[in-house]
Amino acid sequence: MPIWIVILRSILLLFLVLFLVRIMGKRNPSRLIPFKFIIYVMIGVTAVFTAVGALNLFLGVVVLAVFTLLPIGLEVLSVRSKFVHDVVNGRETVLIKEGTIMEENLNQVRLTGEDLLRELRYKNVFNLNDVEFAVMEATGDINMVLKSDKKPITPKDLEWKVSPQTEPQTVILDGSVLNEPLTEMGLNRNWLEQQLETMGISLENVFVGQMDTVGELYVDLFDDTVSVSQPKVRELLYANLEKAQAELSGYALETEDQEAKDVFSGDAQRLEGLLQKLRPQLLR
Repeated sequence: MPIWIVILRSILLLFLVLFLVRIMGKRNPSRLIPFKFIIYVMIGVTAVFTAVGALNLFLGVVVLAVFTLLPIGLEVLSVRSKFVHDVVNGRETVLIKEGTIMEENLNQVRLTGEDLLRELRYKNVFNLNDVEFAVMEATGDINMVLKSDKKPITPKDLEWKVSPQTEPQTVILDGSVLNEPLTEMGLNRNWLEQQLETMGISLENVFVGQMDTVGELYVDLFDDTVSVSQPKVRELLYANLEKAQAELSGYALETEDQEAKDVFSGDAQRLEGLLQKLRPQLLR
């Protein structure tokens, strides 16, 4: 077979396989179930054999179509049948239950104790006694639940109301200002240049600049030897409010006018309540 035909077949089959894989749906290659992994391998092998002429082009396309339509059909059946789902996708295996390792299940999935400990370390869990429940998914991933007293404290546990966070906007890239993200945030180039001037850096030296929800600008410079003090808008606002509350409390203690004392004291208490509500949003 002439080399140009092999090249042409390879290019055509590459785009065909890419199209077929996309039809099968987006999948993380590192989290494929064994069935899908085998299907992808078979598609690749078939494409290679077809490209070099070891397999007739028509038959190769037919085989590729079968390996594409079969998983899609089985996925449809899996939605309607738990039995088909378990056969095709497999079932999860409980490895730790109520803090106790299930040795029989470990043997079933061919895991040793050291394998389990290593997987826990991948999840930043170094103490086995911290784990309440762990399960191996059909993809081979191990997920776990920590014991109640070992879970990190969240704002919900403290009954703090936190504001939602949106995606940071990149406003500077490779030393160039991106005007569209600035406009979406209600800002302009002049404001950005003032922020950079306050930080003592030039626009040409900025590799990446990002704005978060509350208007804080983070910059990374081309010159890594230059130290940049990142602005702390939230911390500064909280500190100013805290200072004002302390001054009001001080005025209430110093004045001998009872009416003024009541006004200052009431304002200080209201500001203290405001600080308690803002603390989760401003101090993170």
